[in-house]
Amino acid sequence: MRIEFYVLSSANPADRLRAACQLAAKGWRHGLPVMLRCANVAQRDELDQLLWRFRAENFIPHDLHEDDAEAPVVLALDEAPAIQQGLLINLNPSISPHIEYFSRVIEIVNQEPDLLAACRENFRAYRQRGYDPKRVEL
Repeated sequence: MRIEFYVLSSANPADRLRAACQLAAKGWRHGLPVMLRCANVAQRDELDQLLWRFRAENFIPHDLHEDDAEAPVVLALDEAPAIQQGLLINLNPSISPHIEYFSRVIEIVNQEPDLLAACRENFRAYRQRGYDPKRVEL
Protein backbone atom coordinates (compact mmCIF):
# COMPACT_ATOMS: atom_id res chain seq x y z
CA MET A 1 0.00 0.00 0.00
CA ARG A 2 1.19 3.47 -0.88
CA ILE A 3 0.75 6.12 1.86
CA GLU A 4 1.59 9.76 1.27
CA PHE A 5 1.30 12.86 3.41
CA TYR A 6 0.71 15.89 1.20
CA VAL A 7 1.93 18.92 3.14
CA LEU A 8 0.44 22.36 2.47
CA SER A 9 2.31 25.52 3.43
CA SER A 10 -0.79 27.32 4.74
CA ALA A 11 -3.00 26.75 7.80
CA ASN A 12 -6.20 27.61 5.89
CA PRO A 13 -8.77 24.76 6.04
CA ALA A 14 -10.21 25.84 2.66
CA ASP A 15 -6.83 25.13 1.00
CA ARG A 16 -6.99 21.62 2.39
CA LEU A 17 -10.44 21.04 0.87
CA ARG A 18 -9.33 22.45 -2.51
CA ALA A 19 -6.33 20.11 -2.47
CA ALA A 20 -8.69 17.21 -1.69
CA CYS A 21 -10.84 18.13 -4.71
CA GLN A 22 -7.77 18.30 -6.98
CA LEU A 23 -6.49 14.94 -5.76
CA ALA A 24 -9.94 13.33 -6.06
CA ALA A 25 -10.25 14.59 -9.65
CA LYS A 26 -6.79 13.28 -10.50
CA GLY A 27 -7.49 9.86 -8.95
CA TRP A 28 -10.85 9.59 -10.73
CA ARG A 29 -9.29 10.57 -14.10
CA HIS A 30 -6.74 7.78 -13.57
CA GLY A 31 -9.57 5.29 -13.12
CA LEU A 32 -9.33 4.79 -9.37
CA PRO A 33 -12.37 4.61 -7.12
CA VAL A 34 -11.92 7.52 -4.69
CA MET A 35 -13.17 7.89 -1.13
CA LEU A 36 -12.92 11.21 0.67
CA ARG A 37 -13.05 10.47 4.42
CA CYS A 38 -14.26 13.58 6.20
CA ALA A 39 -13.84 14.53 9.85
CA ASN A 40 -17.54 15.31 10.37
CA VAL A 41 -20.84 15.94 8.59
CA ALA A 42 -20.20 19.69 8.28
CA GLN A 43 -16.89 19.12 6.49
CA ARG A 44 -18.49 16.45 4.28
CA ASP A 45 -21.30 18.81 3.28
CA GLU A 46 -18.84 21.63 2.58
CA LEU A 47 -16.73 19.32 0.42
CA ASP A 48 -19.85 18.11 -1.40
CA GLN A 49 -20.72 21.70 -2.31
CA LEU A 50 -17.14 22.47 -3.32
CA LEU A 51 -17.02 19.43 -5.64
CA TRP A 52 -20.17 20.68 -7.44
CA ARG A 53 -18.53 23.99 -8.30
CA PHE A 54 -14.84 23.06 -8.21
CA ARG A 55 -14.21 23.21 -11.96
CA ALA A 56 -17.17 23.92 -14.19
CA GLU A 57 -15.44 22.41 -17.25
CA ASN A 58 -14.54 19.19 -15.43
CA PHE A 59 -17.42 17.84 -13.37
CA ILE A 60 -16.26 15.36 -10.72
CA PRO A 61 -18.94 12.65 -10.35
CA HIS A 62 -19.47 12.19 -6.64
CA ASP A 63 -22.06 11.25 -4.04
CA LEU A 64 -22.47 10.71 -0.32
CA HIS A 65 -21.73 7.17 0.86
CA GLU A 66 -25.30 6.63 2.05
CA ASP A 67 -26.72 7.75 -1.32
CA ASP A 68 -24.38 5.85 -3.67
CA ALA A 69 -21.47 3.96 -2.11
CA GLU A 70 -20.25 2.98 -5.60
CA ALA A 71 -20.04 6.50 -7.07
CA PRO A 72 -16.69 7.31 -8.74
CA VAL A 73 -15.92 9.70 -5.83
CA VAL A 74 -17.56 8.90 -2.50
CA LEU A 75 -17.85 11.29 0.44
CA ALA A 76 -17.80 9.33 3.70
CA LEU A 77 -17.20 9.53 7.41
CA ASP A 78 -16.11 6.15 8.83
CA GLU A 79 -17.87 3.81 6.40
CA ALA A 80 -16.00 1.00 4.67
CA PRO A 81 -15.60 1.40 0.91
CA ALA A 82 -18.02 -0.48 -1.35
CA ILE A 83 -15.27 -0.84 -3.97
CA GLN A 84 -11.86 -1.93 -2.70
CA GLN A 85 -8.32 -1.17 -3.87
CA GLY A 86 -9.03 2.49 -4.54
CA LEU A 87 -7.70 5.78 -3.24
CA LEU A 88 -8.52 7.07 0.24
CA ILE A 89 -8.08 10.80 0.77
CA ASN A 90 -8.18 11.15 4.54
CA LEU A 91 -9.32 14.49 5.94
CA ASN A 92 -10.12 12.98 9.33
CA PRO A 93 -7.42 13.55 11.97
CA SER A 94 -7.37 9.81 12.76
CA ILE A 95 -6.32 6.85 10.65
CA SER A 96 -9.19 5.11 8.89
CA PRO A 97 -10.30 1.83 10.46
CA HIS A 98 -10.56 0.49 6.88
CA ILE A 99 -7.11 1.28 5.42
CA GLU A 100 -6.52 -2.34 4.40
CA TYR A 101 -9.27 -1.95 1.76
CA PHE A 102 -7.33 0.72 -0.16
CA SER A 103 -4.31 0.51 -2.45
CA ARG A 104 -3.35 4.13 -1.77
CA VAL A 105 -3.88 6.55 1.12
CA ILE A 106 -3.32 10.30 1.00
CA GLU A 107 -3.34 12.37 4.18
CA ILE A 108 -3.59 16.12 3.57
CA VAL A 109 -1.66 18.11 6.17
CA ASN A 110 -1.76 21.85 6.69
CA GLN A 111 0.03 24.05 9.20
CA GLU A 112 -2.83 24.26 11.70
CA PRO A 113 -1.14 23.16 14.98
CA ASP A 114 -3.68 20.55 16.18
CA LEU A 115 -3.95 18.93 12.75
CA LEU A 116 -0.17 19.00 12.31
CA ALA A 117 0.24 17.16 15.64
CA ALA A 118 -2.43 14.58 14.71
CA CYS A 119 -0.82 13.95 11.32
CA ARG A 120 2.59 13.47 12.91
CA GLU A 121 1.03 10.84 15.18
CA ASN A 122 -0.58 9.17 12.15
CA PHE A 123 2.77 9.13 10.33
CA ARG A 124 4.36 7.32 13.30
CA ALA A 125 1.37 4.96 13.61
CA TYR A 126 1.61 3.96 9.93
CA ARG A 127 5.30 3.19 10.44
CA GLN A 128 4.52 1.12 13.56
CA ARG A 129 2.04 -0.87 11.45
CA GLY A 130 4.80 -1.68 8.97
CA TYR A 131 3.97 0.85 6.25
CA ASP A 132 6.47 3.27 4.70
CA PRO A 133 4.67 6.63 4.49
CA LYS A 134 6.18 9.35 2.29
CA ARG A 135 6.06 13.12 2.65
CA VAL A 136 5.13 15.24 -0.40
CA GLU A 137 5.42 19.04 -0.29
CA LEU A 138 2.69 20.93 -2.12
